[in-house]
Amino acid sequence: MIVVASANGDVGIQASIDVLKAGGTAVDAVEAGIRLVEDNEADHSVGRNSYPNILGDLELDASIMNGRTLESGAVSGMPNVPAAISVARKVMEKLPHVLLTGAGAERFAGEMGFDRDEQMVSDEVMAIRSRHLATHLPDGAFDTINDRDDLWTLVQVATDPEKKYGTVNFIAQDAKGDICCGVSTSGWAWKFPGRVGDSPIIGAGNYADNRYGAAACTGMGEMAIRACTAHSLVFYMKMGLSLAEASRRAMEDLRDLGGPYVSRMSLVSLDKDGNHAGFTSMEVDRDMYDNPVSNYIFQRDNMADHESVSRTFVEIPTRWKE
Repeated sequence: MIVVASANGDVGIQASIDVLKAGGTAVDAVEAGIRLVEDNEADHSVGRNSYPNILGDLELDASIMNGRTLESGAVSGMPNVPAAISVARKVMEKLPHVLLTGAGAERFAGEMGFDRDEQMVSDEVMAIRSRHLATHLPDGAFDTINDRDDLWTLVQVATDPEKKYGTVNFIAQDAKGDICCGVSTSGWAWKFPGRVGDSPIIGAGNYADNRYGAAACTGMGEMAIRACTAHSLVFYMKMGLSLAEASRRAMEDLRDLGGPYVSRMSLVSLDKDGNHAGFTSMEVDRDMYDNPVSNYIFQRDNMADHESVSRTFVEIPTRWKE
């Protein structure tokens, strides 16, 4: 049994492995681990107290996939409900759908008994937003931001995808060999309202298949959406590539993306035999919570604590705002 996670999953990985050791499923383990990250108010890229969109509204994305059945559930742009991964699991288990968005996701969460919280973002984080936008936007733009009809131009100025991103990735394999993968995020800080990244898109930021393995992404989600990165990695294993070869190939595919939006990507992956890997295009950068993006973590059921492992670096040209 094993759990693999992005570095900011350190607050939840012990709970995740404990679920497996108690006989829980991979789905149970992924949900348990991510929920603790979503409630970690020091992490401003996942769940409660995350950086909001440019208008100051927090919109959460999450997805979960059962590698045994290929069943999936996801939410995007969900307001006022911090437990995004748990709502995504309920979508998978209770509905004939895969993805709910916005007000529909919030309504479903209420029907499933999840608590609402309209004050998920602290005054401190809102003050960071105010300072950032006031610094980067043209004079007077912040004061009229809710009434402007050129918000898209302000987003291009205010949003730096190389700094204002973040996601938590969890992959678990249980005693039966079943694999589950989960992803949760608030997306880019100061994003355009309604923006959806790769995290709730099955095949882009998240994919799991017991027969081959699983993958999850963090970084500039638009890249993973366009290249179907998580699914591509698993598909490469289906074609006979090793975990390391498949992970590298999925990263290298991103080099072929044209246009001005190619930036940065990291991923974690697991094969059906319990081998794990992490790859990144960020050789020296650090993320927002002072954990190296160049590392990921894992823990097996016979380990007392998780270990941090360096990701393999793959260069991807940065073409933002060319």
